[in-house]
Parts: sequence; structure tokens; C-alpha cells
Amino acid sequence: MVLQDLVNELGHRLDYAVTNGRYQGTVSSIGFDGIWLSPEGHGVVVEVKTTDAYRISLDTIATYRTKLIENGQITGPSSMLIVVGRQDTGDLEAQVRGSRHAWDVRLISAEALLKLVRLKQTAEGPETGRKIRSLLVPTEYTRLDGMIDVMFTAAKDVEEGAVETASGEDQTASAEQDEAKSAPTKGGYEFTDTASLQRKRDEIVHAVETKYAVSLSKESRALFGDLARRVRVACTISKRYHARTNPYWYAYHPHWDEYLGKAEIGLLVLGCMDLDYAFAIPRTMVQSVLDGLNITIRPDGERYWHMHIVEVRGEYALQLPKRSDTLLLAPYVVAL
Repeated sequence: MVLQDLVNELGHRLDYAVTNGRYQGTVSSIGFDGIWLSPEGHGVVVEVKTTDAYRISLDTIATYRTKLIENGQITGPSSMLIVVGRQDTGDLEAQVRGSRHAWDVRLISAEALLKLVRLKQTAEGPETGRKIRSLLVPTEYTRLDGMIDVMFTAAKDVEEGAVETASGEDQTASAEQDEAKSAPTKGGYEFTDTASLQRKRDEIVHAVETKYAVSLSKESRALFGDLARRVRVACTISKRYHARTNPYWYAYHPHWDEYLGKAEIGLLVLGCMDLDYAFAIPRTMVQSVLDGLNITIRPDGERYWHMHIVEVRGEYALQLPKRSDTLLLAPYVVAL
């Protein structure tokens, strides 16, 4: 029962809409362990097993899926996923391969599923999540291009989150990506080590949790949300640039804006490495000033807004260059 709950929580953290199943089936109910609906519209009927020591009836799981489709609980394409608590799944693999349901079933250990969640939490772009979810859909892999594409996308996304990005004005990611190398200098720039960035982010997220009386789960490197989707946070961090008139700068990404827009309370939280407070700006306020921000559009079509914090008469403010104006940030301070 505990394993079933944990597996369904992992599904939630992979951005599936999860319907928890019963712990034990009854004559009048369908005995699935979980239904996962992906943002792409693919339904997954989940069966959780602690061990592969006992044979399971794939016909029974297939019947669950058929009944769920008939009841309208699953619409569109669907498949089945068996999650096993132990890593030794040899007997189950042989059973699936020899079954008429082989093309509708995927099999994964709970440990491997957890690794996929950790990978998604380390990455940032939404494409990585889509690629990870595609691994759980039955696919014929005689041709390996699809699997290589998953690996390349995930590796590229994680790497971009850990690479120094020179001055920032023409770069693809937020200022915190400026910080990610532990080497003290490179090309004349100074860097903050990854561990320090993570400690600062943890401190900021904890402060937001305390203020809003909520427990936040890590969705990706910068995104956090509670299970009820009442509160969602995009937390990005900048060091202080002493040689600049705007000492802190960030990027705000469209997929962050979309993520925050699906919560009752969506907050863009701007952290500063040398300050003992952060700025938690409601998404509604962010939306109202986007037209005042500069924007970069990359050759591949990806875009993001530039956010610069400046000091105005001793107070911090968000610069709105296209309006020749600023937004004072004092109302949005969250003490750490």
C-alpha cells in the first residue's frame, strides 16, 4: 500500500494527472492501482508490485484498461505500466515478452522510476519532461533514434543548467545559470558554486512555505508546487554584479509563466545571493509588466524576458526599460 502511494506520487512529479486506485479490488470496482494522464493526452494504467516472485495476470490488467475506457475514465491512446519495487524483474520481463499484451505494456523498477523523477527535477525545459514520459509508453526500439533523442534532450537541458553564461544579455537562461560552475574564475567572470546556489534556493523555498503554510515539491530545477496546485513557485537566483548599474538580473521563461498560471497563487521569486530576503512577485503582477521588459528570441524560436533589479533611491526595483519606469519591490519582500 505504501509502495503504491509512493509510485503514484512519482507519477505526479513527472507531471501526470494521477488518479489513485484502490488498495484492494472489489467485485463492483475496477482494481487499478493508478491512472496517469500525461499532458500530451496519453493514459497509463499503473500496476504496482513489490516483487516479481509471483506471476501476475496481464489479462487482468488489460481488462482494467478496457473497463476504464468503457467507463470514460480513459479517453484517447493508453497503455499499461507495471512498477516493481525490486530491481530484479527478469521473470516479469519474460512474462511480458511472451504475452499477447507485449506491445501495450511497459515494465520499470521503482528505483529506475525515481531516477527519472530526479532527472526531471535537475532539468528545466518542458521538453525534457515530455521526453521522459515518452519512455513509459510502449515503443518499438529496433531503430534507436527515439531513445537517443530522449538521452540527448535530457543531457542538453541538464548541461545548460550547469554552464556559465558569460555576461547574460544574449544568453538563453537565467542569471542563476551564470552561477553554476564551481571554478573561481573563467574568462574574467567570477562564479558561485552550485552547492551555495542550492542552499540559497532551499532557504528561499522554505521561507515561501512558511509564509503561505504550504509544503512545496520540486518539479524541476526552478519550479516548485504543492499537490493541490494551490501555490506554485518559480524560483530563480542571481549574484550581485558590482560592475553593473543593474546589480541583479534574471530571465523569465514562457513555460514558467504557463506553470504559474495554473495555480491559485503563482509566484515568481527572485533571489539574490548576498541578501537575506527575496522578492516573491505574484504572477498577475508579472503579467502586467511583461510589455515593459526586453525580450530575446533565439534562432530556434525559444524566447525569454529579461528582468533587471536596480536600486532607486536606496530601494530595489524591477526595471521596465520599454516604459522608462520601474516597479518597486518592497511590497513583495519575503524574509529568509
